Amino acid sequence: MKKYSTIIISAGVLLATLSTSCKKSFLNEKPYSAYTPVTLTDSLGFEASAIGLYQYTTGILTYSGNQGWPAVWAVGTDVANSTAQQEGIEIPYYNYGQLTSSDNAAKYIWGKYYALINNANIIIASAEDPATTKIGITGKRQVEAEAKFFRAYAYNHLATLFGAVPLVTTPVTTPRTDFVRAPLTDVNALIVSDLTYASTYLADLNAVGNKVNLQGKPTSRANKYMAMQLLAEAYLRMGKNDLAEQQAQAVISSGKFSLIKARYGVRAGGAGDYYSDMFVYGNQRRWQNNSESIWVLEQENPSTVAGGNVDNAQQRRVWGAAYYQVPGMAICDSLGGRSIARLRLSNWVIYGLYQAGDMRNSQYTFKRRFYYNDPAYPALLGKQVPYNNSDTLFRICPAILKWGAFDPNDTFGYAMIKDFIMMRLGETYLLLAEAQVKQGKTTEAAASINALRTRANAPLVTAAQMTLDFVLDERARELIGEENRRETLMRTGTLVTRALSLNSNDAVHPITGLTATNLLLPIPLSEIQLNKDGKLDQNPGYNP
Repeated sequence: MKKYSTIIISAGVLLATLSTSCKKSFLNEKPYSAYTPVTLTDSLGFEASAIGLYQYTTGILTYSGNQGWPAVWAVGTDVANSTAQQEGIEIPYYNYGQLTSSDNAAKYIWGKYYALINNANIIIASAEDPATTKIGITGKRQVEAEAKFFRAYAYNHLATLFGAVPLVTTPVTTPRTDFVRAPLTDVNALIVSDLTYASTYLADLNAVGNKVNLQGKPTSRANKYMAMQLLAEAYLRMGKNDLAEQQAQAVISSGKFSLIKARYGVRAGGAGDYYSDMFVYGNQRRWQNNSESIWVLEQENPSTVAGGNVDNAQQRRVWGAAYYQVPGMAICDSLGGRSIARLRLSNWVIYGLYQAGDMRNSQYTFKRRFYYNDPAYPALLGKQVPYNNSDTLFRICPAILKWGAFDPNDTFGYAMIKDFIMMRLGETYLLLAEAQVKQGKTTEAAASINALRTRANAPLVTAAQMTLDFVLDERARELIGEENRRETLMRTGTLVTRALSLNSNDAVHPITGLTATNLLLPIPLSEIQLNKDGKLDQNPGYNP
């Protein structure tokens, strides 16, 4: 065995050594690669930073610091109401008189999207830097396209929620207090430019060299069709309906995607139907035969994959029923695991939205009747749980099962381990129909809607039925629990009219104080106060 001698350095010698080595920059590090955005010089650094964009975006969706976070985007609209199980952050989003510039949800989403923008700007600036020579032009274009997609994604959310916002296109590395709101036309121009670049240089599906995950399967990294779909939505918000139609039609006509019309995957031989199969864990990704998925944010169970999920997603607890609180009911997979019912579907959704036979309203997507299932209560076992006063408002309320899942490693049900289907072909048809309706192409719009209704075995519609309201109804039928309903109604300018006409009769937490002011969120007061060297104007109707 090799022996090492002990070296003792006196204080005087140590100081002399440090002084000499500092002069010679002996301690200065020279990194040749990096996994953080400090220095992006090679493919490893760019790859790590790009993956960080997905992680950060997932964290916005899975935020659990305020467990009512997912409810913010549904309650107080046409599709849902808050319940006695409310957590707090969602209160101003049905009691709109409390929606002020101090609102925590508005502050959180503003900060998160600007952080995402800054992370994307670091990648873009490094890719465009002529001094970055350790990655080729093709690699630069691909990673820049990926970052520009996320920058456009963040800005499109901000423009929908807040209107004109500060435009930041270079990395912010030191504190700034001089932001001003850019004209919305400038924000829109950046979104279009970024997404046009992304749709040009992002990889095609199944392209050679696409990334793989731990299972050796293709990952859901950005592809050109994600950029095209987001551009279609952005064009609709901008009123450029013909361009939106072109983008949506290009995704559909690409031949890369198809509507799910047959049973498949991990539950193919069990109870269910092919529409609900899409939302079963293990069926959501393209390599799991979900031919409809365009963009999926993947999550893994942390009990089997270390670091496989981000935060603790609350969607299941928000959207499901709190049936476990009823004596005689046991938590089980077929009921979606343990939920809390922080929101309840509106009466319009429960009783008026679907026609008979529509597969999207089946017992495998909506749980409307509950049966005692706990063997500890043999006298009740198998009998239907009766509707009993307030029980129908959260314990056995009709609930959506899209987020349902049971994890035996988490019987308490705090976290939800499911993928997030961010874009799928069903929505592409709805974006196409919206663009067509807004151009007066009602025959074409009816055909787009009927593609979904044929798949769902729902009655077909005619051109005479085609209005924006009908398209928004159909979005609810197809995307309930998936889409950000608040943003959809804000984007289309219909939040006030639809919420008040379709969902004003809830007896527990009725919608109050909703006005046209709420078609935009307030600019966070903290941002205005910190911005001492620039004027950050507040949206009309909010103080200050």
